[in-house]
Amino acid sequence: MNRKNFLKSSALLAATTLYSTSQASLFFNKKIRVGLIGVKGMGWSNLLSILKLSDVECTALCDVDENILQKRKAELADKNIQVKTYHNHETMLGDNVVDAVIIATPDHWHCLQFVDAIKAGKHIYVEKPIGNSIVECQTMLAAAHKSNCIVQVGQWQRSQQHFRDAIDYVHSGKLGKVRLAKAWSYVGWKDSILKRPDSSVPRGVDYERWLGPAPKRNFNINRFHFEFRWFWDYAGGLMTDWGVHLLDFALLGMKADFPKSIVASGGIYADPNTASETPDTLTAMYEFDDFNIQWEHTLGISSGLYGRDHGVAFIGNNGTLVVNRGGWEVIPDQKRVEAVPLQTPKENGLDKHMENFVQAIKNKDKSLLNASIDVGSHVAIVSQMGNIAYRAGKKLYWDKANSQFTDNAANEYLASTYHNGYSIPKV
Repeated sequence: MNRKNFLKSSALLAATTLYSTSQASLFFNKKIRVGLIGVKGMGWSNLLSILKLSDVECTALCDVDENILQKRKAELADKNIQVKTYHNHETMLGDNVVDAVIIATPDHWHCLQFVDAIKAGKHIYVEKPIGNSIVECQTMLAAAHKSNCIVQVGQWQRSQQHFRDAIDYVHSGKLGKVRLAKAWSYVGWKDSILKRPDSSVPRGVDYERWLGPAPKRNFNINRFHFEFRWFWDYAGGLMTDWGVHLLDFALLGMKADFPKSIVASGGIYADPNTASETPDTLTAMYEFDDFNIQWEHTLGISSGLYGRDHGVAFIGNNGTLVVNRGGWEVIPDQKRVEAVPLQTPKENGLDKHMENFVQAIKNKDKSLLNASIDVGSHVAIVSQMGNIAYRAGKKLYWDKANSQFTDNAANEYLASTYHNGYSIPKV
């Protein structure tokens, strides 16, 4: 879609369906029609998961890559599922072929697509992190609060029982005073990206559409599909990729709001010649009134804390609770608390998350959601704070009353700069 048609379509949506509640308020006595925006990777996993539910059907797919779009359409046809395909989400929303959308595009597109879907009265399942900047997260939160649309964020660990049990234990007080919570991700399977020359755009790819609000650049395969997450134009590296999943539970366990200060240190240490821009090694410290939360990540190393490549640890006076996707346990400190052996998960967290999303839609009840827009916005902003502290190269202090840092230079990172005629939505 060219810029002229984009503006025309957006204006039409805004004029005719602005914060429409008619569709979002229905009790569903029919199957919920779902459309997927961004059909590769996690988007496809999300769709296959929600289609396990008998009261859901897929009616539309949207992607800028015709190759993967047709591949997914054929895979659904093999399951006797017929769908319409689109190259832009505005047309799909305008055709009224869906009741709910799954947004699984690169991070820099989330905010635009989210607000358009809200204005069209669609329920939304949006991948984490919800936005690529603090202002985008705030914008999406405001848009969702002005509507009756059900919004679930893809932090599916929130729907997995063993994570809930672990947090219940932390809140029980048995660990004693918890002064430090640590969250980490050591991604040993991912090596540095070798520098590769720019090339022509692959046939069937609408590259201008893929760039959207990001700066114009020649096509480079290093920035496309999965690898987009290592470049500031489109994402925030491991801090906003895995950090959103794990810092979420550090914040939840500590009942934490926003930190008073943030300091971060790291860099590109594994391979100085990598094509990536985001740090492969990073430690960030978040200061609260009487405890700290620490984040750390590495690429190319698997041996993380407590023998786990990812996880969250709550370190108390009596003992430490460690939890990750493999389970949770309690390690006593000088026998001050009883040990709890590893408690392993017994369910598929993503499937449970989709069940929760559909339940909230059918009951038109936002309070049923396990990962609401408030949850997703909170942790995405905290993760962005860590990245901003790293990029600013100094300790930062957060002014909660004004939703900004006390440092003017750091505030330059609060909002993504939009290009190519796009602008951050007004809500």
